[in-house]
Amino acid sequence: MSTQNLLFDAPGPRARRRHAAMTVIGAALTVGLLALIGKRFAAAGQLDPDLWRPFLTAEAWGAYLIPGLIGTFRATVLSVVFAGLFGVLFGMGRMSPIVPIRWFCGVVVEFFRAVPVLLMMVFAYFGFFARGVLDSQYAPLAAVVTALTLYNGSVIAELVRSGVDGLPRGQAEAGLSVGLTPWQTLRVVQLPQALTAMLPALVSQLIVVLKDSALGVAITFPELMSWSRTMGSAYANTVPAYLVAALLFILANYVLMWLAQQLEQRLKRRASGPMTAAAPTVLQGVGEPGEPATHGAVRAEHGVERAFTRRPRREK
Repeated sequence: MSTQNLLFDAPGPRARRRHAAMTVIGAALTVGLLALIGKRFAAAGQLDPDLWRPFLTAEAWGAYLIPGLIGTFRATVLSVVFAGLFGVLFGMGRMSPIVPIRWFCGVVVEFFRAVPVLLMMVFAYFGFFARGVLDSQYAPLAAVVTALTLYNGSVIAELVRSGVDGLPRGQAEAGLSVGLTPWQTLRVVQLPQALTAMLPALVSQLIVVLKDSALGVAITFPELMSWSRTMGSAYANTVPAYLVAALLFILANYVLMWLAQQLEQRLKRRASGPMTAAAPTVLQGVGEPGEPATHGAVRAEHGVERAFTRRPRREK
C-alpha cells in the first residue's frame, strides 16, 4: 500500500524551494528575537553571573527546585490517574443507550469543560477544602488535583466519545454479531481501539495537565513556580529563577512526550502481531452432495488425522 499522504499532495520542486526559504526566514527571525531578548536582559543586568551562580549550588536545588519538581509531579500524577478514570467513565456514559445517563454525563462534561481551571482551583480551595474538610497542609494539593481532574477528565471523555465514533461501524456490528451486548461491545471491542487511536491526543492532554499544575501558585500550592518565586526572593534573581523553571518544564514535557511515543510504538507493534505462515487445518469444499461444506471439512480433517494415526497392515 502506498505511504503517500491521503490528505495533501506531495509538494513539487517550487513548493519545496518555497518551504525551504520560509524555514530559513523563520529560523533567522527566531535567532534575531532571541538575540534581542538577550540584549535587553544584558542591559537590565539579568545576565550578571552573580545572579546565575546560585543554580550551581546544592542548596538552591535541594531547598527550592527539587521540592518544587516533587510537588509538580505529585499533582500531575494524581490528576492524570483520576482524570483518566473520570474521562473513560463519563466518555462511556455519553454513549450509553440509557437516555438519563447519557444526558447527565453530557451535562457534567460540557459544564466542566467550560469552567476555567483556575476558577475551579480557587472555588475548591476556598469554598470546600479550606473549611476544615482537610488539613491546611493537604488542602492546596487536593484543590489542584480536583480542578485538573474535572477539566482534563472532561476533555478526555470527549476524546473517548469522538474516538469511538470515529471507528468503522463494522467493529460494533462484529461485536453484536457474535452475541455481545452493546455495553460489552463498547467495553471490549471499541474502547481499546479508540484509546490506541487517540493516544497522541492523550499525550498532549498530559502535557496540559503538567503545565496547568503551575496555576496552583494562586492558592499557595508548593509546586515548581511557587518555589521558583521563593528562590527569586531569597537570592534576588527572580527572572533567572523563572527562566530555569521554564527550562525544567520544557524538559519534563519532552520526557513525557518521549515516553508516550515509546508506548505508542509498542502498542502498534502489539496490535500488528507476528506474521505466521502456518497453513489452515480446515479443508474446504469436500462435503457430500447435499451436505454443508463445513461438515465435510470437519469429517475430512478427522479423516486426515485417522490416516496419520492408522496402524499399518501386517504383511501376509
